[in-house]
Amino acid sequence: MIIHVLTLFPGIVDGALGESIMSRAREAGALDLRLHQLRDYAEDKHLTTDDRPYGGGAGMVLKPDPIFKATEHILGPALESTPRLLLCPQGEPFTQALAAELAECESLFFICGHYEGVDERVREHLVTREISIGDYVLTNGALAAAVVIDAVVRLLPGVLGDELSSTEESHAQGLLEYPHYTRPPEFRGWKVPDILLGGHHGHIAQWRRQQSLERTAKRRGIPSADTSHGALGKSHDCEG
Repeated sequence: MIIHVLTLFPGIVDGALGESIMSRAREAGALDLRLHQLRDYAEDKHLTTDDRPYGGGAGMVLKPDPIFKATEHILGPALESTPRLLLCPQGEPFTQALAAELAECESLFFICGHYEGVDERVREHLVTREISIGDYVLTNGALAAAVVIDAVVRLLPGVLGDELSSTEESHAQGLLEYPHYTRPPEFRGWKVPDILLGGHHGHIAQWRRQQSLERTAKRRGIPSADTSHGALGKSHDCEG
């Protein structure tokens, strides 16, 4: 998968995705990460990418011209076929279902906001989808982009060592994941549930399913009956 990231801080993304599984995905060619410095597309001698908001107010706003110029130059003929994603607090909530949807795309283009955000014309005429990783505000969208990319890339074939890992974990089937235990069987008086030590895979599967249902109901306020229908539905939007 080719992933472009347009940002004022490419080092944030490169650093976050330069370790562990993401690093191996890049080395193996599963992830072709292309980082683009927004200032390279500014046209004045000071490489200005932001300006004061019309109407007054605190903070600065990213100008539309460098963003449009960069996106059109980088994508070229692939502009219309590539999803162009803006990371911002006003976007749709990022979920595991959305990660799975984006993982089916051949390429993605991330636009990272900063300061007070981007000129509204970027939202209206360039961006195809806005994504938020939570109801809080970060210093810049590069941090959010790294989170989304990690969640998407780990779903690509061959990225995880155990292909079942991405199908059994939290949210993959619309449920929170069941509890995990490892050695020793008893630690400070706290014991591993007997059912996990018995070796009966059918009973273990039933126990894990029940634990997932109960945990989801308790922590997300969703009745167990409502969470037993499997994965959440999704739509496909890889053509922008």
